[in-house]
Amino acid sequence: MKMKLIYPTWPKLERQTEFHLPPHGPVVFAADVPGDVEIDFIDENVREMEFDSTADVVALSVMLTCQIPRAFEIADQYREMGVPVIFGGIATMLHSEEVAVHADSVFLGEVEGRFARVMDDLKSGQMKKKYDYLQDHPDINQVGTARRDLLNRDRYNYRGVQMLDLIHASRGCKFNCFPCCNNFLGGRTFRPRPVKKVIEEIESIPNNRLFIVDNSLAQDRDWLIEFFTALAPLKRKWVSHPILDDEKVIKLAADAGCWYVYQAIFDTKDVIRDRIKRFKENGIGVEGTILLGTDNQDEDFIKMLVDYLMVIDLDIAEFTVATPFPHTPLRAHLEKEKRILSNDWKKYTCDKVVFQPRHMTPEKLQELYYYAWDTFYEGGGYQLMMGDLFMKVVKREIEDGTYRRYNPRRKRSFKRKNIK
Repeated sequence: MKMKLIYPTWPKLERQTEFHLPPHGPVVFAADVPGDVEIDFIDENVREMEFDSTADVVALSVMLTCQIPRAFEIADQYREMGVPVIFGGIATMLHSEEVAVHADSVFLGEVEGRFARVMDDLKSGQMKKKYDYLQDHPDINQVGTARRDLLNRDRYNYRGVQMLDLIHASRGCKFNCFPCCNNFLGGRTFRPRPVKKVIEEIESIPNNRLFIVDNSLAQDRDWLIEFFTALAPLKRKWVSHPILDDEKVIKLAADAGCWYVYQAIFDTKDVIRDRIKRFKENGIGVEGTILLGTDNQDEDFIKMLVDYLMVIDLDIAEFTVATPFPHTPLRAHLEKEKRILSNDWKKYTCDKVVFQPRHMTPEKLQELYYYAWDTFYEGGGYQLMMGDLFMKVVKREIEDGTYRRYNPRRKRSFKRKNIK
């Protein structure tokens, strides 16, 4: 049986340099597809879409809300050709009712141990309209190594720099942050993978640089200590979402190769400045993630926040507009107050204002989004600051003998020798 696995394109964030990371969802899904299914993977962000009817089934892996419109276009065309289409992924779960109109089948929830049944149903002509496992999480021990062999690594580099490979070490999140939909998707119970299995998967990845995409590395101190201790001997360099603000944990993260962390910044309190200082003292860079348009912000506050960011020693900053994604506390709040202005999912890219801010017009918030990017990077663009952050990790790799330079002509990584 032949499957065409498709990851649709989407509009990219304004002001940010465009680059493409290897997608994680499709290769995690593919690990549970039975071995007798031949998979042709198309990441439409790096490979042109080719419509043909040779596949027995099309699987659309949709992560982002802003991918949904393009996913519908692809699905509709394949269904017109008589090829059955099944949807899965985060955005599928968030938009399941809409998706069902464009799909022969909708898979909701985590896939491990379940997709063989879907393939059996397809072969027997009895594929269901919906497979709903959203509230039934599989045993975390079933999570296996992602099918990264499906990725064409030549396509995931920026100016000769190999992009980071993605991996997750846990699922679920005990926090309930107002812009986030993870409680709906993965539940509020922290579910760490066995450290041994995570380390084995990391060892199988040829790339030295990783993005650990867990929702938060601040949920279980004992597990973090075990994980970082086991990770250190691999000498990988990695990026992650927030790490527990704990002296021992931060030191172990640095020793385990933490390159930089994403740190959400909502206000100008000293707690943020002090946390950034602790990361930097341990050699860990910081990318500030700044959400604009929350109900406590007016124009003066946003300008003051940008000024604050310029003096707290951030390595880089990413500004986004608060966006009311389905099944988030933010959307529930804005729906209750009738403040959502648009459900055009193409605009849900985190750089467009799709709701009525409390203290300003939508046009003013859009203007302040551009102001934040332009002011923060006035002395040096995003590319230059990202370049500085990249050079820091190169220096660390040279020091510990792990530096590899990507050579697309040789279609593999090689260890750089005789570097002084």
